[in-house]
Amino acid sequence: MRRRTSLLPVMLLALLIACQPIAATPAGDLKVIATTSIVADVVQQIGGDAFAVSTLLPPNAEPHNFQPSPRDMAMVANASIIFANGAGLEEFLQPLIENAGAKARVIEVSDGIQLLEAPAGEADGEDAHTGDPHTWVDPNNVMVWVENIRVALVELDPANAAIYQANAERYTASLKELDSWVVEQVALIPAANRTLVTDHLVYGYFAAGYGFEQIGAIIPGFSTSSSPSAQDLAKIEQAIRGHNVRAIFISDAVTSTLAQRVSDDTGVQLVRLYHESFSEPGGPAATYLDMVHYNVSAMVAALKP
Repeated sequence: MRRRTSLLPVMLLALLIACQPIAATPAGDLKVIATTSIVADVVQQIGGDAFAVSTLLPPNAEPHNFQPSPRDMAMVANASIIFANGAGLEEFLQPLIENAGAKARVIEVSDGIQLLEAPAGEADGEDAHTGDPHTWVDPNNVMVWVENIRVALVELDPANAAIYQANAERYTASLKELDSWVVEQVALIPAANRTLVTDHLVYGYFAAGYGFEQIGAIIPGFSTSSSPSAQDLAKIEQAIRGHNVRAIFISDAVTSTLAQRVSDDTGVQLVRLYHESFSEPGGPAATYLDMVHYNVSAMVAALKP
């Protein structure tokens, strides 16, 4: 008699293999560059272990007035692809690319997001027609980033399309969870207290998405590259006194003396957030998800009764 071979072990082995996570195919000399730490983090979340992202701006750097170094020029010259926030944030990038003779494709991750205009009377000149570049302050906008990044990576590296798709789906689910958490936290703040004053106009998308009013900033524009006039400072102090403002939210973008002056004049506390860059690795805002958790928690602590 011929022995009958059981198919069960073979089927179990096939099932085990199918349940394993998708491994990325080594991407060779793929050199992926991102402008800011925030863009780099999201790109790395989608790229997984297919490549490592290099970042132009170091932690705590300010993209509005960043000055590239010779090292940055060399990095850009050898890039396979460059991911940028776009929307006019990285004014340094195009001159850097031209000076480096770079041929890499530039992907603006904010492409497709409807940019907000500055509040009436709060910005003029360049700010008035480029729109608000701070798209990342609303996690729903970062979901748009994710899709733009996925599409670009699949076109650049189709061998790893499956891993990019899986990572994009996973990270989008995390962003949806984050959005729900933000809604729950904001509900702890009375509607009358949901007023935002910042060092510059950075939280427009957050305010629009979660029911806040951004009433003004120490620097009345989307960029920190200019200095406020005495009239600008008088105007924001008047707005602070005229509204139920409980905190002024700042980062390292504005000199401490300037922010402290407004705080002293109005009696309103200063609260530090991470606007446009992460903390140092291991700090409280070392990833995008951590940054939003940190910032929203600090807002709730300052604004709730």
